Amino acid sequence: MNEKELVGVRAAEYIKDGMVVGLGTGSTAYYTIKKLGELVRAGLNITGIPTSEQTASLAVEQGITLVDFKDVKQIDVAIDGADEFDVDLNLIKGGGGALLREKIIANAASTFIVIADSSKGAEKLGAFPLPVEIVKFGAEISYRKIAELGCEPKLRLSGNQPFITDNGNYILDCDFKQIESPKEMEKQLNMIPGVVENGLFVNMAKRLITIENGELVEKTR
Repeated sequence: MNEKELVGVRAAEYIKDGMVVGLGTGSTAYYTIKKLGELVRAGLNITGIPTSEQTASLAVEQGITLVDFKDVKQIDVAIDGADEFDVDLNLIKGGGGALLREKIIANAASTFIVIADSSKGAEKLGAFPLPVEIVKFGAEISYRKIAELGCEPKLRLSGNQPFITDNGNYILDCDFKQIESPKEMEKQLNMIPGVVENGLFVNMAKRLITIENGELVEKTR
């Protein structure tokens, strides 16, 4: 198994019969969903809420029953990857473009488990450009306001066209180099009109499953 598969499969062990599960997006969460599909086919009874259309398709393919927020009172466990994590288990997410739905689901979950390979760890966040989802209207103004916070935003593209999220918005990838205060930065970004959400997940992860020195390790907050 590669690192992503190791941590993804391990996270599936936290899922028990009858749970409502938040299903993450990306190359690491892929392995969790594949493992949950195996367990469902072996008799595990769960329902899932996906963080993206891509994940919804994969879950259906794996035989996982999907539900909508209106059909459940809570999410028991959400499992998702991260583009970067720091020593306090703060995260940068959104490399796959699903940050808004990912944050809604992580916030709604009783337990949010993060799965990440060894390359994603950092003392401080910022080496990975921070994704910020903005509405199309007034995008140029949002761009300038975000740049004033000390970064160089780049409009994410899909081919030659702007990348469009599942919610119909743009994403700016913002290179801050190093983010000294993730909590403050999250607040400043979300106060800008036109910003829908940003990829800083502060004090949200309850458990991190990763690889250190070739070994599977788990950290909790």
